[in-house]
Amino acid sequence: MSLILFAFVVRVRDGLPLSASTDFLHNKELQERKQQLKVISKSLSSLPERGTVKGHELNIHFLSSEGVSYMTVCACSLPAATAFCFLEDLRWEFTACFDNSAVALASRPYPFLEFDGAIQKLQQHYNKKGGPSLEVTLAEVQEDLRTSPPQVLTMEDVALTNGAANGHVEQTAASGQSQRLEPVSAPGILSLILNIMCAALNLIRGVHLIENTFQDDYDGLWSVVAFLFAFLCCVCQCHLYLFHTCQKKLKSFTLLTIIILCNAFLFGLRNIWQLVFHMSVACLSTLLTLQRKLLDRHMDCGV
Repeated sequence: MSLILFAFVVRVRDGLPLSASTDFLHNKELQERKQQLKVISKSLSSLPERGTVKGHELNIHFLSSEGVSYMTVCACSLPAATAFCFLEDLRWEFTACFDNSAVALASRPYPFLEFDGAIQKLQQHYNKKGGPSLEVTLAEVQEDLRTSPPQVLTMEDVALTNGAANGHVEQTAASGQSQRLEPVSAPGILSLILNIMCAALNLIRGVHLIENTFQDDYDGLWSVVAFLFAFLCCVCQCHLYLFHTCQKKLKSFTLLTIIILCNAFLFGLRNIWQLVFHMSVACLSTLLTLQRKLLDRHMDCGV
C-alpha cells in the first residue's frame, strides 16, 4: 500500500487550490481527509507554518512557505519526518516552476494543474524509495522537527480558527464533515419560553426593588444585584442553548450555579414554590443544552 496517498497545493491567503495530485483510490477515510483539506485550507492564514491533523489510519501534514501551503494525506505508519521531507521536496519543485507573482495573480482554482505530473512523480519516488530526492535530506528535517515540532491540531481547532478569522459563529468540523447544532426540539422551545419568563420576572422584580431600595437607604441593594444577575444568567442560558460555543459544559454549570445561588439568596423575597420553579427551569435548560449535540453535514470539497 502507498504511504503518501494525496498531495495538495493551495494559496495561503484565501485557500485557493493551485494544484493537486490525481487520485484513483476510493478509500473512505481518504475521501474524508480530502474533505478536511478544504476546511484546513480556508484557515491557513491563522494556522502555524507546520501542522499535523491525526486520523484513524491517515494523517494530514501541511507546510506553509512564502504564501503557499503544501499539504499531504499520508498513512499513519509514515514517519512525520519523511512526510515533511516530501512536503519540502514538493516546495522545491513548485517554486522552481512558478514564481510568487504567478501565485499572487491566480484567480481561478487549479491554475497550475499541469504541476500534477511533478507531484505524481515525487509521490511515486517516496512510495518506492521512502526518502527525499532533492536538496532536502532526512537528517536535516529530523533535526528541524526536534527543535521546532509541528503543531498537532484537531479539526475542531481548525474550524474554530476559521470561524473566528471570518467573524462567524463558531463551528466545528471532524471526520471530514462540518458540523452544526441539531434542530431545536419541542422541549428546547419550552425551555426557552420558560427561561425568557424567568428572565422577565427577575428583571421586573429587580427594577421594582430598585425603587424601594432608594427609599429605604439601600437596604435591599444585594437583593437587586441577585435579581439582575439571575436575569443575565437566564439570557445567557438561552444563548448557550441556541448557539454552539467552546467549553459549553463549563459555562452551562457555571450559569446554573449562579442562578441557584442567586435564588437561594432571595429566599424570603420568594416563596419556596417560586424558588423551585426558577431552579427547575435552570436545571432543565442546562440539561437540554448539554444534550443538544452537533449535527454532521457533508461538505463538497472540490478536491
